[in-house]
Amino acid sequence: MGLMDKLRGELIDIIQWLDDSRDTIVWRFPRFQNEIKMGAKLVVRESQVAVFVNEGQIADAFAPGTYELQTQNMPILSTLKGWKYGFESPFKAEVYFVNTRQFTDMKWGTQNPIIVRDAEFGMVRLRAFGAFAAKVVDPKKLLKELVGTDPQFRTEEVQEYLRQQIVGHLAPALATSGIPMLDLAAHQQTLGNTLAGALTTELAEYGIAIPKFIIENISLPPEVEAILDKRTEMGLVGNMAQYTQFQAATAIEEAAKNPGGGAGEGIGLGMGMAMGQQMARSMNQPAAEPAAPAGPGGPPPLPTAAQWFIGVAGQQQGPYAPGDLPAQVASGALTREALVWKAGMAGWTPAGEVAELSSVFGATPPPLPGN
Repeated sequence: MGLMDKLRGELIDIIQWLDDSRDTIVWRFPRFQNEIKMGAKLVVRESQVAVFVNEGQIADAFAPGTYELQTQNMPILSTLKGWKYGFESPFKAEVYFVNTRQFTDMKWGTQNPIIVRDAEFGMVRLRAFGAFAAKVVDPKKLLKELVGTDPQFRTEEVQEYLRQQIVGHLAPALATSGIPMLDLAAHQQTLGNTLAGALTTELAEYGIAIPKFIIENISLPPEVEAILDKRTEMGLVGNMAQYTQFQAATAIEEAAKNPGGGAGEGIGLGMGMAMGQQMARSMNQPAAEPAAPAGPGGPPPLPTAAQWFIGVAGQQQGPYAPGDLPAQVASGALTREALVWKAGMAGWTPAGEVAELSSVFGATPPPLPGN
C-alpha cells in the first residue's frame, strides 16, 4: 500500500447511518481518529437528522437528504473553526444521527396506587397502565440535555424517566377531571389526549414530544370490585319481594327432595302454606282502583285488617294479617300458649284466651259423657 492509499484510508468520504435496531434514538458516527474529507457525501435518510458537534459545541443540523459537505452548507461549523475564506482540507468533527420517528412500543404503569376522591365512593385507590409514543422534535435540545457524549442512546435509557413523568401527571389529571369513578372507562381516550398534551409541554425542554398516550386500563382494589359486583347482582334481581318469593319456593323444592328432614318438614310445610296463601291473595286480588274522594257523595274508606304480633322465645315477631295466622299455627310458631297482641288490647295475652283466634286453632270437642 502506497502513501497516498494510506492517507486516503484515513479520510472519511461517506457519512450515513443504516439503522438495524428498533430502539436506538441517537447514534454517533464512528469517526475515531479519522478526519472527514471536505466534499464528503452526507446521506440523511427519512426520520433522521444529522447533527455536527465540534469540540463539545453543537453546530449544524441536516434534515433528510444527500449533501456534499462544503463550507457553504456548514455555516456554524465554519464559524466555530474560523473558516473565513473557504476551506478544502480534511477536518475533525463528531456526527450524531438522531432518529426522529415515533417510538410506539413504550409501556407505562403505576407501581403504587393513586388515591383520588370520588363523589360516590369517597377515597378510592386506582391503578392504571397503558402505552405511549415518544418522538424527538428538537435534536439539538436532546443532545444537550440528555444524550451528552453517549455513542448510542437507546429508549431504555429514557423510558424510566418518561414513566415517572407520566405517573406524576396522571394523579393530578384524575383528581381534577371531575369524572366519576364508574365513568372513567368511557373517558380514557379524553384523559389520554389531555395527558399527551401536558407531557409534551413538560418535555419540550428536552426536545421530546408525546404524540400519542393510551390508557389501556384503570382498575380498582379487589375489595371495591367485589362491592360493585354485589351492586350489579342487586340491580339484576330487580323486585326484592319477588326475588324472596322465588328463593322461598326454591327452598321448599329442595326440602321436598330430602324427606327425612324431621323438623325441616314442619318448617317446609309452614313456609309452603304461607307461600300458598300469599300467592293466592296476590292472584285473587283485583287491580287497585283509585280511591273515591271522601265527602257527601262517596262512601267512607274501608277498615284496615288488624295486625297481630306473636311472642316466640322472648322475641317479637310480626305483624301478621289474620290470613297469615294459620300458616304460623302450621309452622308451630303460634300455639294456644303463645302470647299475642294487637292494637286495642291491654297487654300480651295467651292466644288460647283470645276469642277472635278460636277459629284459627279449630273447634275443640266437649268431654265424653261419663268422664
